[in-house]
Amino acid sequence: MSKDYYKILGVTEFDSSDEIKIAYRKLARKFHPDIAGDSKEAVLRFKEINEAYEILSNQVKKSEYDRARKFYNYAYNNNNNSKKTDNYTSSPQANTKSFSFNWDEFWGKKTNNQDIKKNVKAPKDGVNVTTDVEINAFEAFSGVTKVINMLQTNICPKCQGKKFVNNSTCVHCNGKGELNSYKKFTVKIPAGVKNGAKIRLAGEGTKGINGGKNGDLYIIIHVQESKNYRTEGLNIYRTIPITPFEAVLGTNVKISGLDGVLNVKIGANTQNGQKIRLANCGIVQNNKIGDMIITVEIKIPKNLTEEELLLYKKLAEISTCNIRNEI
Repeated sequence: MSKDYYKILGVTEFDSSDEIKIAYRKLARKFHPDIAGDSKEAVLRFKEINEAYEILSNQVKKSEYDRARKFYNYAYNNNNNSKKTDNYTSSPQANTKSFSFNWDEFWGKKTNNQDIKKNVKAPKDGVNVTTDVEINAFEAFSGVTKVINMLQTNICPKCQGKKFVNNSTCVHCNGKGELNSYKKFTVKIPAGVKNGAKIRLAGEGTKGINGGKNGDLYIIIHVQESKNYRTEGLNIYRTIPITPFEAVLGTNVKISGLDGVLNVKIGANTQNGQKIRLANCGIVQNNKIGDMIITVEIKIPKNLTEEELLLYKKLAEISTCNIRNEI
């Protein structure tokens, strides 16, 4: 069999669709051109990963592929058993031709020569392509524009995927029948987008042949959860850590907000757990806007220097306040 899609993704036929998706996303990130580079091996690996996921994520194609695997294993085993029997009566040269199975033939992509000539100029639609984009919760609330660098594979326009021109290897695609190229897309993700939402870019999939329409590009949105903030209605709740001396003396802390950087003023003598409300800095929805509510957390820095420890000791010696006088 030409390709084992389960082996490519590192999954089994008994894994769930969610497990297959998780395996695909890990590999797609690892071998994405922005990370793995655009070497020939990396491009081929990224292409195989997407090809495998396209088959295994589609229940119809996966069922057909599973039947093909079973057919291949059955035929292959029978062929080997036949060879073992024939070896007793045949010459060593009699069984030199090994069993093979062509996946393209199973899918019906290759027919006899007469059909090929008949359909060589028949229109063929392009294939839909999917890709993943991760955004944070703030970007999901307010909307954001992302630039996506996509690897696209299209049939060679010179040889139309036949790999040969005038009985010679096509020099345009080096006999591959297809060409790989990178294309950047600027995608506007609307405010309020939900995790798992899809954005369709019509005609941006693989190109059609002989007048066939192009496939579409589907962008799947993944909203990253954050440990630093949560939402409740239109309000955003965040926790800001400050040092003990910042709590005593006061300070200004810059944090990210929906509309950019926010400057949070921490007053002198701020207590641990104290809350600060930033009016109209929350989520905007239906002509209403929420607030951002900050909770201050006083944290002691780790790995203090000797000089810092001496200052704390000096402070302990000269301090006259007793914060436990009510205990």
